[in-house]
Amino acid sequence: MKILFMGTPDFAAGSLKSLIDAGYEITAVVTQPDRPKGRSGQPVFSPVKEVAVAAGIPVLQPVRIKNPEETAKLLEYPADIYVIAAFGQILSKEILDQPRLGCINVHASLLPRYRGASPIQRVILDGEKETGITIMQMNEGLDTGDILYKKSLELAPDETFETLHDRLMNLGGEALLEALPLIEKGEITPVVQDDSLSNYAPLIKKEDGKIDWRKSSSQLYAQVRAFNPWPGAFTRLEGKVLKIWGAEPAEGKGNPGEVISVDKKSFTVACGDGALKIVSLQPEGKKKMDTASFLLGNKIESGIRLG
Repeated sequence: MKILFMGTPDFAAGSLKSLIDAGYEITAVVTQPDRPKGRSGQPVFSPVKEVAVAAGIPVLQPVRIKNPEETAKLLEYPADIYVIAAFGQILSKEILDQPRLGCINVHASLLPRYRGASPIQRVILDGEKETGITIMQMNEGLDTGDILYKKSLELAPDETFETLHDRLMNLGGEALLEALPLIEKGEITPVVQDDSLSNYAPLIKKEDGKIDWRKSSSQLYAQVRAFNPWPGAFTRLEGKVLKIWGAEPAEGKGNPGEVISVDKKSFTVACGDGALKIVSLQPEGKKKMDTASFLLGNKIESGIRLG
């Protein structure tokens, strides 16, 4: 089976590595153009491009893959199937119809739940106990194609985006290797998605990290974990941004955003329902630190308001 692979971030690089390690013939890799990064502003490879270059696989980087000249380039690389994982561009019907086995997508949720760009964050925000990987036959809709294969996992109580991302990245590679032989043999019966069961997970924006202390402690605990490491859950202390990296639900009452207790290792903030104990944070312009270190140089007293 010859495969053309499309993907861009670390999540997709995990699937590409699995295919390479399993000995599949990857005729080409398609990824987003190199982007400037860091203070230098120098263009850097996407994680998928790094894997492809290291393996000696041809790389295509279209600005807009729907352009006829870019679509035509795909025909130069024979493939029985296109495998897509977090590529970042919409594919045209012309592209979807090119390979004989179609185009399949490695999606980081148990479809039809959580279609869209940010399913990993959303399952944490919504307090889900289970998520997983769906291998889907792609169509022109947004994550609406028929389900071919699923593989699930349970979320840990303290799951963050970072930990769940890595677990799903590995699970995606496993699911892909299990599904591909079945697809090639025609041993999978596609299942049409039930649109009524779908939740949309839109792209996360920086402002989504802003803490609203009127929410419950369980909601804010989920927010801290879902947005770790980006964009980070943040509030304000004395007019300056304060990122909250580690927190725990706690008992207590007070006005939302009010510090209601302080000890040597943490301080606790009242929420709309319950309270949140802050155990690690990052003051504006400084590095991430545990709250104990922060309290050595900063005076936090009960009654101070955050937000």
